[in-house]
Amino acid sequence: MHRDWKSCGGFFDIEQKERQLTELQQRTTAADFWANPENAQPVLQQIKKLEHEVQTYQELANLQTEIADLLQLAVDEVDESVLPELKQMTAELSQRIDKIELETLLSEPDDKRNAILTIHPGAGGTESQDWAQMLLRMYLRWIERAGFQAEIIDLLDGEEAGIKDVTIEVRGPYAYGYLKAEAGIHRLVRISPFDANHRRHTSFASVFVYPEIEDDVEVEINPDDLRIDTFRASGAGGQHVNKTSSAVRITHIPTGIVVQCQNERSQFKNKAGAMKILRARLYQLKLQEKEKAREAIEKNKKDISWGNQIRSYVFQPYTLVKDHRTKHETGNIQAVMDGEIDEFLRQYLLMYSKSRSNSI
Repeated sequence: MHRDWKSCGGFFDIEQKERQLTELQQRTTAADFWANPENAQPVLQQIKKLEHEVQTYQELANLQTEIADLLQLAVDEVDESVLPELKQMTAELSQRIDKIELETLLSEPDDKRNAILTIHPGAGGTESQDWAQMLLRMYLRWIERAGFQAEIIDLLDGEEAGIKDVTIEVRGPYAYGYLKAEAGIHRLVRISPFDANHRRHTSFASVFVYPEIEDDVEVEINPDDLRIDTFRASGAGGQHVNKTSSAVRITHIPTGIVVQCQNERSQFKNKAGAMKILRARLYQLKLQEKEKAREAIEKNKKDISWGNQIRSYVFQPYTLVKDHRTKHETGNIQAVMDGEIDEFLRQYLLMYSKSRSNSI
Protein backbone atom coordinates (compact mmCIF):
# COMPACT_ATOMS: atom_id res chain seq x y z
CA MET A 1 0.00 0.00 0.00
CA HIS A 2 1.42 3.35 -1.06
CA ARG A 3 -1.33 5.61 0.27
CA ASP A 4 -0.48 7.13 3.63
CA TRP A 5 -3.99 7.09 5.08
CA LYS A 6 -2.67 7.95 8.55
CA SER A 7 -1.94 11.48 7.35
CA CYS A 8 -5.38 12.23 5.89
CA GLY A 9 -5.54 15.95 6.51
CA GLY A 10 -4.93 15.52 10.21
CA PHE A 11 -7.99 13.30 10.55
CA PHE A 12 -5.90 10.76 12.43
CA ASP A 13 -3.84 12.37 15.16
CA ILE A 14 -4.74 9.20 17.00
CA GLU A 15 -2.70 9.73 20.17
CA GLN A 16 -4.23 13.16 20.74
CA LYS A 17 -7.73 11.87 20.04
CA GLU A 18 -7.31 8.97 22.44
CA ARG A 19 -6.15 11.38 25.16
CA GLN A 20 -9.14 13.65 24.52
CA LEU A 21 -11.50 10.67 24.61
CA THR A 22 -10.08 9.42 27.91
CA GLU A 23 -10.36 12.88 29.49
CA LEU A 24 -13.98 13.28 28.38
CA GLN A 25 -14.92 9.79 29.54
CA GLN A 26 -13.42 10.57 32.94
CA ARG A 27 -15.59 13.69 33.15
CA THR A 28 -18.72 11.57 32.83
CA THR A 29 -17.79 9.71 36.01
CA ALA A 30 -17.89 12.88 38.11
CA ALA A 31 -20.70 12.93 40.67
CA ASP A 32 -22.22 16.17 39.35
CA PHE A 33 -21.85 15.43 35.62
CA TRP A 34 -25.42 14.22 35.12
CA ALA A 35 -26.94 16.92 37.29
CA ASN A 36 -27.31 19.18 34.27
CA PRO A 37 -28.34 17.21 31.16
CA GLU A 38 -28.01 20.29 28.91
CA ASN A 39 -24.33 20.68 29.83
CA ALA A 40 -23.74 16.93 29.54
CA GLN A 41 -25.12 16.63 26.01
CA PRO A 42 -22.27 18.42 24.14
CA VAL A 43 -19.72 16.28 26.02
CA LEU A 44 -21.55 13.09 25.07
CA GLN A 45 -21.69 14.19 21.44
CA GLN A 46 -17.94 14.86 21.43
CA ILE A 47 -17.30 11.44 23.00
CA LYS A 48 -19.38 9.79 20.29
CA LYS A 49 -17.45 11.63 17.57
CA LEU A 50 -14.05 10.70 19.04
CA GLU A 51 -15.12 7.07 19.53
CA HIS A 52 -16.11 6.96 15.84
CA GLU A 53 -12.73 8.33 14.75
CA VAL A 54 -10.69 6.05 17.03
CA GLN A 55 -12.69 3.02 15.92
CA THR A 56 -12.22 3.97 12.27
CA TYR A 57 -8.46 4.24 12.80
CA GLN A 58 -8.32 0.83 14.47
CA GLU A 59 -10.39 -0.81 11.74
CA LEU A 60 -8.20 0.62 8.98
CA ALA A 61 -5.02 -0.34 10.82
CA ASN A 62 -6.29 -3.91 11.21
CA LEU A 63 -7.32 -4.08 7.55
CA GLN A 64 -3.92 -2.80 6.41
CA THR A 65 -2.20 -5.41 8.60
CA GLU A 66 -4.35 -8.18 7.15
CA ILE A 67 -3.50 -7.06 3.62
CA ALA A 68 0.22 -6.97 4.40
CA ASP A 69 0.10 -10.45 5.99
CA LEU A 70 -1.89 -11.91 3.10
CA LEU A 71 0.47 -10.33 0.58
CA GLN A 72 3.50 -11.76 2.39
CA LEU A 73 1.82 -15.19 2.44
CA ALA A 74 1.22 -15.02 -1.29
CA VAL A 75 4.87 -14.15 -1.89
CA ASP A 76 6.29 -16.78 0.50
CA GLU A 77 4.03 -19.59 -0.70
CA VAL A 78 3.87 -18.44 -4.33
CA ASP A 79 0.11 -18.78 -3.93
CA GLU A 80 -1.93 -16.84 -6.50
CA SER A 81 -5.25 -18.17 -5.16
CA VAL A 82 -5.32 -15.39 -2.54
CA LEU A 83 -5.06 -12.62 -5.14
CA PRO A 84 -8.85 -12.16 -5.61
CA GLU A 85 -9.32 -11.77 -1.85
CA LEU A 86 -6.31 -9.45 -1.70
CA LYS A 87 -7.76 -7.33 -4.50
CA GLN A 88 -11.10 -7.08 -2.72
CA MET A 89 -9.53 -6.07 0.60
CA THR A 90 -7.35 -3.48 -1.11
CA ALA A 91 -10.37 -1.99 -2.87
CA GLU A 92 -12.23 -1.80 0.44
CA LEU A 93 -9.31 -0.01 2.11
CA SER A 94 -9.07 2.42 -0.81
CA GLN A 95 -12.79 3.22 -0.65
CA ARG A 96 -12.64 3.87 3.07
CA ILE A 97 -9.62 6.13 2.63
CA ASP A 98 -11.53 8.09 -0.01
CA LYS A 99 -14.35 8.61 2.47
CA ILE A 100 -11.95 9.82 5.16
CA GLU A 101 -10.26 12.20 2.75
CA LEU A 102 -13.68 13.56 1.85
CA GLU A 103 -14.52 14.13 5.51
CA THR A 104 -11.41 16.28 5.87
CA LEU A 105 -13.15 18.74 3.51
CA LEU A 106 -16.06 18.99 5.93
CA SER A 107 -14.48 21.51 8.25
CA GLU A 108 -17.23 24.09 8.69
CA PRO A 109 -18.90 24.20 12.11
CA ASP A 110 -22.24 22.87 10.89
CA ASP A 111 -20.87 20.11 8.66
CA LYS A 112 -20.81 17.55 11.46
CA ARG A 113 -24.49 18.03 12.27
CA ASN A 114 -27.53 16.02 11.32
CA ALA A 115 -29.45 17.40 8.35
CA ILE A 116 -33.01 18.40 7.60
CA LEU A 117 -33.77 17.92 3.91
CA THR A 118 -36.89 19.17 2.14
CA ILE A 119 -38.13 18.53 -1.39
CA HIS A 120 -40.71 20.73 -3.15
CA PRO A 121 -42.06 20.09 -6.66
CA GLY A 122 -42.09 22.97 -9.12
CA ALA A 123 -44.90 24.01 -11.42
CA GLY A 124 -46.40 21.24 -13.50
CA GLY A 125 -48.73 19.39 -11.15
CA THR A 126 -48.50 15.61 -11.33
CA GLU A 127 -45.33 15.64 -13.45
CA SER A 128 -43.30 17.62 -10.92
CA GLN A 129 -44.88 15.85 -7.95
CA ASP A 130 -43.84 12.50 -9.39
CA TRP A 131 -40.31 13.87 -9.93
CA ALA A 132 -40.20 14.99 -6.28
CA GLN A 133 -41.09 11.46 -5.21
CA MET A 134 -38.34 10.05 -7.44
CA LEU A 135 -35.85 12.35 -5.73
CA LEU A 136 -37.14 11.26 -2.33
CA ARG A 137 -36.50 7.63 -3.27
CA MET A 138 -33.00 8.53 -4.52
CA TYR A 139 -32.06 10.24 -1.27
CA LEU A 140 -33.51 7.50 0.92
CA ARG A 141 -31.43 4.97 -1.03
CA TRP A 142 -28.30 7.10 -0.60
CA ILE A 143 -28.97 7.58 3.11
CA GLU A 144 -29.22 3.81 3.55
CA ARG A 145 -26.05 3.21 1.51
CA ALA A 146 -24.16 5.82 3.54
CA GLY A 147 -25.13 4.20 6.84
CA PHE A 148 -27.21 7.16 8.00
CA GLN A 149 -30.70 7.06 9.48
CA ALA A 150 -33.69 8.81 7.96
CA GLU A 151 -37.01 9.81 9.47
CA ILE A 152 -39.76 11.40 7.42
CA ILE A 153 -41.00 14.29 9.56
CA ASP A 154 -43.66 15.59 7.21
CA LEU A 155 -45.08 14.20 3.96
CA LEU A 156 -47.93 15.49 1.83
CA ASP A 157 -49.03 13.16 -0.96
CA GLY A 158 -49.92 14.40 -4.42
CA GLU A 159 -53.51 14.23 -5.58
CA GLU A 160 -52.88 11.75 -8.42
CA ALA A 161 -49.25 10.66 -7.93
CA GLY A 162 -46.04 11.77 -6.33
CA ILE A 163 -45.70 14.16 -3.40
CA LYS A 164 -46.43 17.84 -2.82
CA ASP A 165 -43.91 18.26 -0.04
CA VAL A 166 -41.61 16.19 2.17
CA THR A 167 -39.24 16.91 5.05
CA ILE A 168 -36.68 14.33 6.17
CA GLU A 169 -34.42 14.27 9.20
CA VAL A 170 -31.09 12.63 8.33
CA ARG A 171 -29.03 11.47 11.31
CA GLY A 172 -25.36 10.55 11.21
CA PRO A 173 -21.86 12.08 11.40
CA TYR A 174 -21.44 14.83 8.79
CA ALA A 175 -24.91 14.30 7.32
CA TYR A 176 -25.31 18.02 6.67
CA GLY A 177 -21.77 18.36 5.35
CA TYR A 178 -22.49 15.82 2.64
CA LEU A 179 -26.05 16.79 1.80
CA LYS A 180 -25.47 20.53 1.54
CA ALA A 181 -24.20 19.74 -1.97
CA GLU A 182 -27.76 18.85 -2.97
CA ALA A 183 -29.37 22.21 -2.20
CA GLY A 184 -30.80 23.70 -5.37
CA ILE A 185 -33.03 23.01 -8.35
CA HIS A 186 -33.07 19.53 -9.91
CA ARG A 187 -34.33 19.18 -13.51
CA LEU A 188 -35.82 16.07 -15.10
CA VAL A 189 -36.29 15.36 -18.83
CA ARG A 190 -38.23 12.23 -19.81
CA ILE A 191 -41.11 10.78 -21.79
CA SER A 192 -44.00 11.39 -19.45
CA PRO A 193 -45.85 8.31 -18.15
CA PHE A 194 -48.82 10.61 -17.58
CA ASP A 195 -49.04 11.85 -21.19
CA ALA A 196 -51.22 9.73 -23.48
CA ASN A 197 -49.31 11.11 -26.48
CA HIS A 198 -45.95 10.05 -24.98
CA ARG A 199 -44.39 13.48 -25.33
CA ARG A 200 -41.16 14.54 -23.66
CA HIS A 201 -41.65 16.68 -20.55
CA THR A 202 -39.32 18.77 -18.38
CA SER A 203 -39.99 18.90 -14.65
CA PHE A 204 -38.35 20.72 -11.76
CA ALA A 205 -38.08 20.18 -8.01
CA SER A 206 -36.18 22.10 -5.36
CA VAL A 207 -34.09 20.49 -2.66
CA PHE A 208 -33.21 22.48 0.43
CA VAL A 209 -30.90 21.33 3.23
CA TYR A 210 -30.59 22.77 6.75
CA PRO A 211 -28.23 21.77 9.58
CA GLU A 212 -30.20 20.35 12.49
CA ILE A 213 -29.59 22.61 15.45
CA GLU A 214 -29.01 21.01 18.84
CA ASP A 215 -29.30 22.62 22.24
CA ASP A 216 -25.63 23.62 22.19
CA VAL A 217 -26.46 26.40 19.72
CA GLU A 218 -28.38 29.37 21.05
CA VAL A 219 -31.53 30.14 19.06
CA GLU A 220 -33.96 32.32 20.97
CA ILE A 221 -37.63 31.60 20.34
CA ASN A 222 -40.16 33.72 22.20
CA PRO A 223 -43.36 31.69 22.75
CA ASP A 224 -45.34 34.91 22.27
CA ASP A 225 -43.99 35.08 18.70
CA LEU A 226 -45.54 31.74 17.76
CA ARG A 227 -48.95 30.90 16.38
CA ILE A 228 -49.60 27.18 16.77
CA ASP A 229 -52.43 25.56 14.82
CA THR A 230 -53.54 21.95 14.90
CA PHE A 231 -55.33 20.17 12.09
CA ARG A 232 -56.17 16.71 10.86
CA ALA A 233 -53.32 15.02 9.04
CA SER A 234 -53.83 14.05 5.40
CA GLY A 235 -52.50 11.23 3.28
CA ALA A 236 -51.40 7.80 4.41
CA GLY A 237 -51.66 6.83 8.05
CA GLY A 238 -54.89 4.95 8.51
CA GLN A 239 -58.20 6.05 10.00
CA HIS A 240 -56.60 7.62 13.07
CA VAL A 241 -55.27 10.64 11.21
CA ASN A 242 -58.78 11.58 10.10
CA LYS A 243 -60.26 11.43 13.59
CA THR A 244 -57.93 13.64 15.62
CA SER A 245 -56.22 16.98 15.05
CA SER A 246 -52.72 15.61 15.64
CA ALA A 247 -50.89 17.57 12.92
CA VAL A 248 -49.19 20.80 14.00
CA ARG A 249 -48.41 23.97 12.06
CA ILE A 250 -46.25 26.68 13.67
CA THR A 251 -45.98 30.22 12.33
CA HIS A 252 -43.11 32.39 13.55
CA ILE A 253 -44.82 35.77 13.36
CA PRO A 254 -41.76 38.11 13.24
CA THR A 255 -40.17 36.30 10.27
CA GLY A 256 -43.24 34.75 8.64
CA ILE A 257 -41.60 31.32 8.66
CA VAL A 258 -44.19 28.51 8.62
CA VAL A 259 -43.33 24.90 9.45
CA GLN A 260 -45.50 21.86 10.02
CA CYS A 261 -45.30 18.22 11.03
CA GLN A 262 -47.96 15.56 10.64
CA ASN A 263 -46.04 12.31 10.49
CA GLU A 264 -46.64 11.20 14.08
CA ARG A 265 -49.97 10.26 15.65
CA SER A 266 -49.08 12.20 18.76
CA GLN A 267 -49.71 15.94 18.68
CA PHE A 268 -46.91 16.36 21.23
CA LYS A 269 -44.39 14.58 18.95
CA ASN A 270 -45.53 16.55 15.92
CA LYS A 271 -45.08 19.80 17.83
CA ALA A 272 -41.56 18.74 18.84
CA GLY A 273 -40.78 17.89 15.22
CA ALA A 274 -42.10 21.22 13.97
CA MET A 275 -40.06 23.10 16.59
CA LYS A 276 -36.95 21.26 15.45
CA ILE A 277 -37.50 22.46 11.90
CA LEU A 278 -38.24 26.00 13.10
CA ARG A 279 -35.01 26.11 15.13
CA ALA A 280 -33.07 25.09 12.02
CA ARG A 281 -34.80 27.72 9.88
CA LEU A 282 -34.20 30.49 12.43
CA TYR A 283 -30.57 29.45 12.86
CA GLN A 284 -30.16 29.66 9.11
CA LEU A 285 -31.67 33.13 9.13
CA LYS A 286 -29.31 34.12 11.92
CA LEU A 287 -26.33 33.06 9.81
CA GLN A 288 -27.58 35.01 6.84
CA GLU A 289 -27.99 38.18 8.87
CA LYS A 290 -24.55 37.78 10.40
CA GLU A 291 -22.90 37.40 7.00
CA LYS A 292 -25.07 40.19 5.50
CA ALA A 293 -25.89 38.07 2.48
CA ARG A 294 -27.53 34.81 1.47
CA GLU A 295 -24.22 33.09 0.80
CA ALA A 296 -24.09 30.22 3.28
CA ILE A 297 -26.96 27.78 3.05
CA GLU A 298 -29.41 29.42 0.65
CA LYS A 299 -27.03 30.50 -2.09
CA ASN A 300 -28.39 27.80 -4.44
CA LYS A 301 -32.06 28.37 -3.61
CA LYS A 302 -33.61 30.05 -6.64
CA ASP A 303 -36.85 29.97 -8.60
CA ILE A 304 -37.92 26.41 -9.40
CA SER A 305 -37.65 26.94 -13.13
CA TRP A 306 -35.51 26.69 -16.25
CA GLY A 307 -32.00 28.12 -16.06
CA ASN A 308 -31.60 27.81 -12.29
CA GLN A 309 -30.97 24.08 -12.04
CA ILE A 310 -27.87 22.72 -10.35
CA ARG A 311 -28.27 19.27 -11.91
CA SER A 312 -30.10 17.76 -14.87
CA TYR A 313 -31.37 14.19 -15.16
CA VAL A 314 -32.10 13.20 -18.77
CA PHE A 315 -33.91 9.94 -19.49
CA GLN A 316 -34.73 10.64 -23.18
CA PRO A 317 -33.56 10.94 -25.92
CA TYR A 318 -30.33 9.81 -24.19
CA THR A 319 -29.38 9.04 -20.59
CA LEU A 320 -27.28 11.57 -18.72
CA VAL A 321 -26.99 13.08 -15.26
CA LYS A 322 -24.94 16.28 -15.26
CA ASP A 323 -24.07 18.65 -12.43
CA HIS A 324 -23.92 22.16 -13.87
CA ARG A 325 -21.68 23.48 -11.09
CA THR A 326 -18.88 20.92 -11.20
CA LYS A 327 -19.49 19.62 -14.76
CA HIS A 328 -19.34 16.06 -13.42
CA GLU A 329 -21.62 13.73 -15.38
CA THR A 330 -22.52 10.08 -15.89
CA GLY A 331 -24.65 8.13 -18.33
CA ASN A 332 -25.67 5.56 -15.72
CA ILE A 333 -28.84 7.34 -14.68
CA GLN A 334 -30.40 4.26 -13.10
CA ALA A 335 -27.50 3.93 -10.66
CA VAL A 336 -27.91 7.60 -9.70
CA MET A 337 -31.65 7.16 -9.12
CA ASP A 338 -30.78 4.16 -6.93
CA GLY A 339 -28.76 6.45 -4.69
CA GLU A 340 -25.26 6.30 -6.18
CA ILE A 341 -24.56 10.03 -5.93
CA ASP A 342 -21.30 9.88 -3.96
CA GLU A 343 -19.12 11.18 -6.80
CA PHE A 344 -21.45 14.14 -7.33
CA LEU A 345 -21.10 14.97 -3.62
CA ARG A 346 -17.34 14.53 -3.74
CA GLN A 347 -16.88 16.77 -6.78
CA TYR A 348 -19.00 19.50 -5.21
CA LEU A 349 -17.10 19.39 -1.91
CA LEU A 350 -13.76 19.57 -3.75
CA MET A 351 -14.99 22.59 -5.71
CA TYR A 352 -16.47 24.21 -2.60
CA SER A 353 -13.28 23.66 -0.58
CA LYS A 354 -11.14 25.11 -3.38
CA SER A 355 -13.34 28.19 -3.73
CA ARG A 356 -13.16 28.83 0.02
CA SER A 357 -9.37 28.49 -0.02
CA ASN A 358 -9.09 30.96 -2.89
CA SER A 359 -11.24 33.50 -1.07
CA ILE A 360 -9.11 33.50 2.07
